[in-house]
Amino acid sequence: MPPGPPPASPLASPRTPGGQRSRRFARFAAIASFAALILGPALSEISLSLFAETSLMAQQSPVSPGRSTVYAPRGMVATSQPLATSAGLQVLEEGGNAVDAAVTAAAVLTVVEPHMTGIGGDLFALLWPADEGRVVGLSAHGRSGSLMTREALLEAGHESIPTRGPESITVPGALRGWADLLERYGTRTLAQALEPAIRLAEEGFPVSPIIAGDWAGEVEMLQRDDGARATYLVEGERAPAPGEWFRNPDYARTLREIASEGPDALYGGALGARIAEGVQGLGGFLTLEDLRDHRSRWVEPISAPFRDVRLWEIPPPGQGIAALQMLRILEPYPLEAMGHNSPEYLHHLVEAKKLAYADLAAHVADPRFMEVETRSLLSDAYLDERRRELDPWQAMATTDPGAAATESETIYLSVADGEGNMISLINSVYFAFGSGVVVPGTGFDLQNRGSGFTLEPGLPNSVAPGKEPFHTIIPAFVTRTGADGRDEPWISFGVMGGAMQPQGHVQVLLNVLLFGMDPQAAVEAPRFRHYSGLRLGLEAGIGEGIRAALGARGHDVFTAGPGAVGGAQLILRLDGGGWGAGSDPRKDGQAAGH
Repeated sequence: MPPGPPPASPLASPRTPGGQRSRRFARFAAIASFAALILGPALSEISLSLFAETSLMAQQSPVSPGRSTVYAPRGMVATSQPLATSAGLQVLEEGGNAVDAAVTAAAVLTVVEPHMTGIGGDLFALLWPADEGRVVGLSAHGRSGSLMTREALLEAGHESIPTRGPESITVPGALRGWADLLERYGTRTLAQALEPAIRLAEEGFPVSPIIAGDWAGEVEMLQRDDGARATYLVEGERAPAPGEWFRNPDYARTLREIASEGPDALYGGALGARIAEGVQGLGGFLTLEDLRDHRSRWVEPISAPFRDVRLWEIPPPGQGIAALQMLRILEPYPLEAMGHNSPEYLHHLVEAKKLAYADLAAHVADPRFMEVETRSLLSDAYLDERRRELDPWQAMATTDPGAAATESETIYLSVADGEGNMISLINSVYFAFGSGVVVPGTGFDLQNRGSGFTLEPGLPNSVAPGKEPFHTIIPAFVTRTGADGRDEPWISFGVMGGAMQPQGHVQVLLNVLLFGMDPQAAVEAPRFRHYSGLRLGLEAGIGEGIRAALGARGHDVFTAGPGAVGGAQLILRLDGGGWGAGSDPRKDGQAAGH
């Protein structure tokens, strides 16, 4: 039986307090007025202008009118490119499940968004298999090549890890991840999942506008590699224009080879041999044995409670732990009363981010080399100590890690089906077009995850053979307590964009959880991105009064473009059955359901 229709206000529940925004802003207005009295003449004018600004915010949506949230009774797909969404939705309509649709959509994205993703990259996923009733994690990421040593890099004249080129290439894990997802939780074969991608690569497609703009920014880099130039540049000279058709026949042949032989074509077969030989011929460190030995890992996700929900992330070497630390640091503060994107609210989020990211840089790496345990970084006692360093009135210029015992090009997608299965999946080649290296004839670029290591010796993330690099790509998942007292799935979401991702996870989740935004409003709302030190990028939708108040707290505020704050996709399970979804207009994508 299909689920019944959703209630008139699906987000209006104790868990998602919609309809209370006016009361929150009334409380914030009182806080702003009080602040004007106690902050002195330096901030009184700012406080008065801010009061007018937040009064206006109380009457309007937090973002300019944009897309509507998509609601559907049975299944939902949200990706960063419409052709991928359509392919995934067709799988659901034909009886496939969420995992089948996710792998199909991910494969299509490797064709239509090649600067972001590919079988030359890595993959992570968080799943809610309805018949298991728990969150499951997959880490499908590769290690450094067996020839990648600090000595080899120093002998080549490097003073730091190369960010591009053959020496930055690590074992790609995405293809093995697709196969493992389908084998364990899917109902379709890998060959079936690849069919739409093969057709698009072979027959071509019109390039969408934002992707075309990103592509055009990488022409000079692509021209440095013969394979990349031949594969991705029209007549070897330029990127395709918006609406211009693009074909990748080499990639179509590669995908056909994989469809015929399975993932072993890359992991030890003839395709893998061509990749290893090509990379080594350019001075890289991959061997055929490295590819043959690669395996994905099913992992226990890490999580942290916040109010009455629980946020789930992938464990190290990913940076998801930073999002969990941010939430735990922020939990005692009256964030709702501060008001959405008020200076108080943004200041607290930014300072919590600084504390969490300092721990990332110092402690998170290949788990085999970490000197502290993940659970210690999330313990109450540890986070209480970290929270004491947060000054509510002054921005921290430098932030030390606790005394506990990076740019990225990525796709993120989410799928839910009529059986209640949900998947949060992220697939990336790291920088735009990864290493910038395409082994001629293969049609796909290889990631540059090796640039995540450091040449400095003796650190958890120091470069070494067969080692997992620090990872920026992280999917997210949220559960809440059901009527029976057990966890139930609620939100599958993610935010692309390198070091933006944990701070983006926190912003988008709080938009829904604390401020009652529907899925589309939550992903559209203006975001911040903190870089380092005092540098704080704010999207244009955050007003001048708020910027001035943050500047008075010591933040070096500037306007960040939409590309800086990543692109989000979000699917939410409705209380009355069915799904709501939002797709970020900062990307070309869309959400669609049936």
